[in-house]
Amino acid sequence: MPPPPPPDLVHDAISEILLRLPPDEPQWLFRAALVCKSWLRTLTGPAFLRRYRDFHGAPPLLSLVNGEKAIKTGQGRRFIPTTAVPAFLIPESDDTPYAWPFDCRHGRVLLGMYRSACYLVYDPVTGDRRRVPEQAIGIQWMLMFRSATAVFCAAAGCDHLDCHGGPFCLVCVFTDYTRPTTTMSVTMYSSEIGVWSAPVTLDNVPYVPYSRGPLIGDEIYFALLEAATIVKYDWANNSLSVVKPQPPAMHDGFVLMEMEDHSLGLAGIEDSTLHLWSRRVSLEGIAEWVQCRVIDLEKKMPMANPSDSASVVGFAEGVDIIFVSTGVGLFLMELKSGRVRKVSEPGCFFKILPYMRFYTPDRLLGVPADL
Repeated sequence: MPPPPPPDLVHDAISEILLRLPPDEPQWLFRAALVCKSWLRTLTGPAFLRRYRDFHGAPPLLSLVNGEKAIKTGQGRRFIPTTAVPAFLIPESDDTPYAWPFDCRHGRVLLGMYRSACYLVYDPVTGDRRRVPEQAIGIQWMLMFRSATAVFCAAAGCDHLDCHGGPFCLVCVFTDYTRPTTTMSVTMYSSEIGVWSAPVTLDNVPYVPYSRGPLIGDEIYFALLEAATIVKYDWANNSLSVVKPQPPAMHDGFVLMEMEDHSLGLAGIEDSTLHLWSRRVSLEGIAEWVQCRVIDLEKKMPMANPSDSASVVGFAEGVDIIFVSTGVGLFLMELKSGRVRKVSEPGCFFKILPYMRFYTPDRLLGVPADL
């Protein structure tokens, strides 16, 4: 007699197994959803999806955008995928020959649409798009393309594990050369009220911000071009200030990041060696930069030659990933495990914007009402 078939797994056991499918390999979720109707119901159910996001924490890295180049129409509009997901596209319109990427955060991509003179806040997964028109900006439009601009979720109490469709804010930091003294200004747009705030200013800060700054609590940080200076915007209190003391000098540039303990961090390269620093504040309120790690990059990733100038060009929040550009290509480096992976061929990489989002079957698979 043949042996009896194995008993079916109970639903709770199946849910626990599916819960452990890695979010940075979303194709596994979609394949599991096609096994049977029961699994499809589980993987698209709101209760399971909440548990899935809570279980895995920070959203996974799905793709990259090179913020140094305009994303033109046609083939150039595709993101750089870091895992197996469909190629996301920048929305195309008749009056926009190209889109300039400024930031990616909380499931949104922030684009500057040059010809139509507006910002576009875009969700590549849902297709949702929100325009911030020219008349709402309130400052000279060309200054926006000489600025650092950030987007973030503004929903009250949101844990930022699955932000979509809710209110958002834009923060724009720019150098205003129209004033008698060189002035740095910041203004914030709220989608809830549809207006920009009156600019807050700092005098004698003559450098345009660059790169992508971390959002830590109610504060967002920007590094200044050609100066070892960091400015902080406290959006809850609408205040702009210079962070002291100045960070350690990095001749090949640096990026700001959030450390595991939620302190402000810095990653920079000197002579093919990666230096990681953290800004610590004592109980007496005295701040200092403390070196955390030193990593020899020549042992981690290929260099074109001994004089190859490597540079850190971006970071991914919540997953301890930085991006390093060398003469061989663009590399993703996981700081916890030390794992290094090449994600692109050599190119002009100055500011890499990571697109992070949970990519689950409920976004794309239609589920019949009587399933």
